[in-house]
Amino acid sequence: MYAVIETGGKQYRVAAGDTLEIERLETEAGKPYTFDRVLLVENDGKISVGTPTVSKASVVADVTQHLRGGKTIAFKMRRRKGYHRTVGHRQELTRVKITEIKG
Repeated sequence: MYAVIETGGKQYRVAAGDTLEIERLETEAGKPYTFDRVLLVENDGKISVGTPTVSKASVVADVTQHLRGGKTIAFKMRRRKGYHRTVGHRQELTRVKITEIKG
C-alpha cells in the first residue's frame, strides 16, 4: 500500500515505514502529524485518484527531528563591471517517519 501526498508545494510517494525530509512543519519533534492532502492511494492493486484529493484519506507520520539542509551558494557576477555577490541559503527541513496510511 502506498500513497502520494502533497506538502510544501512538492509531491512525495510514501509507504508505511518510509522516512523522508520535507519542508519545515510547525509541529514539535516527537509528535504525530496528519497529512490531509492525499492525491492518490493504492491498496492491493486498487488505485484511487483524487480530484484533486482523495476524500476521507490521510497519512499519519511521526515528526522525528527538525534540521537544516546543506548550504547552497549562489554567486552573481557581471564581467568588467566590478559587480559580484555571494549569497548562501540553507533550507529548514523536518524529518518524518510514515506510520500508517488511512483510506
